[in-house]
Amino acid sequence: MLTGVIAGAVFTSPAVGSILAAIRAVAQAGTVGTLLIVKNYTGDRLNFGLAREQARAEGIPVEMVVIGDDSAFTVLKKAGRRGLCGTVLIHKVAGALAEAGVGLEEITNRVSVVAKAMGTLGVSLSSCSVPGSRPTFELSPDEVELGLGIHGEAGVRRIKMASADEIVTLMLDHMTNSSNVSHVPVQSGSSVVLMVNNLGGLSFLELGIMADAAVRSLEGRGVKIARALVGTFMSALEMPGISLTLLLVDEPLLKLIDAETTASAWPNVAKVSVTGRKRSRAAPAEPLEVPDSTATGGLASRQTVLVLERVCATLLGLEEHLNALDRAAGDGDCGTTHSRAARAIQGWLKEGPPPASPAQLLSKLSFLLLEKMGGSSGALYGLFLTAAAQPLKVKTDLPAWSAAMDAGLEAMQKYGKAAPGDRTMLDSLWAAGQELQAWKSPGANLFHVLTKAVQSAEAAAEATKTMEAGAGRASYISSARLDQPDPGAVATATILRAILEALQHEGV
Repeated sequence: MLTGVIAGAVFTSPAVGSILAAIRAVAQAGTVGTLLIVKNYTGDRLNFGLAREQARAEGIPVEMVVIGDDSAFTVLKKAGRRGLCGTVLIHKVAGALAEAGVGLEEITNRVSVVAKAMGTLGVSLSSCSVPGSRPTFELSPDEVELGLGIHGEAGVRRIKMASADEIVTLMLDHMTNSSNVSHVPVQSGSSVVLMVNNLGGLSFLELGIMADAAVRSLEGRGVKIARALVGTFMSALEMPGISLTLLLVDEPLLKLIDAETTASAWPNVAKVSVTGRKRSRAAPAEPLEVPDSTATGGLASRQTVLVLERVCATLLGLEEHLNALDRAAGDGDCGTTHSRAARAIQGWLKEGPPPASPAQLLSKLSFLLLEKMGGSSGALYGLFLTAAAQPLKVKTDLPAWSAAMDAGLEAMQKYGKAAPGDRTMLDSLWAAGQELQAWKSPGANLFHVLTKAVQSAEAAAEATKTMEAGAGRASYISSARLDQPDPGAVATATILRAILEALQHEGV
């Protein structure tokens, strides 16, 4: 790309002496000529122009191109269009031509033509602050500045705060409107290079959101995006905004954009068109349900609904209590997470009767919680239910339900890395699982064993208040601050209690 760069003070054109020193340094390196690429600002034109004339007087071949790619002004002023981020694309094209051995005069002519097929427009949430000075303009919290420059100067319009899609649409409308004398002649069928430039104060996330909006908007207009360059190419200190640059391209020009460069900040983008490339895929459908022989051996559909409704109502009532427990050991959202799961199950039950097969029921609940519950709790419940469903595909008697508990606990330990005594939800489930081993003995009573399991789970949950956390978020907290039971253990014990009470009420 560039052989040399001359820096001035902040937002100030470099001095003539500095520019001339750079020209001489490049000439002494043995070049056949120098091209000065200047953004269209009065100070830059004057200082670079004067340095060029002095260099030529010394016999150094020097040419100069002045880049004005600003698409903000609907009426062209005598000063012309300002030089903005599109200038970086001129650096790239000129550098590629020079590397290919093209002569100085031809490079000058070719980049001058390229510059006329380009436009840039900026938008920002506020001005920037030159060190030691106040911001150059002020915006109210619900305003956005459109068409501003790279030195903190105000733009051409102030618009109300809107979504990323709406702001990008407004920018592209302004840039491509033929009644705007500084517009870019982009229309349906055009092929462009899109540059999404961070003006300094945006995060990668925000920049990516704006880039996505620009790509979708352009493609919706029938414009082919040959390349999309996203990054910080020309910043305005800490200005929280972006600029969009559109450059009309054909294949020869695209090859110059794609040419190899060792410039460290130039993005290493794929040399293929953005438009036409599949950027996302639809999520695969859930696996087909395989009929199993246990479909009539589980709980009746009505009883299943009553049990699930009891669990959901219990969790919703427990939301604030669980959040309060979690605030001491985590991020205070355990109750909210469980309530989200409860509401998801309630919504699912309204769609139709749940599966009669216990294995399919647990699998469906697993999918639902993995999708809707979120967090590590959603993953752990999903693991537990997925694993627990497997033994129930063959049988649904009491020994099978005990085996299901064992399988679920094993999966949670394998992937969650928690063990009994680590002060997690596993503690109460593990205690219940130990009691459910009795179901594997002949003649075991459903309610007698389940009651003992629930009591053991509740005792284990209460006992977590004196444990030192060995896993989960609480493991990062000083044990001296953990004087309440683990919210996950309390939640699982409460779920088991709700299941027991619902079954007892139904007299299963």
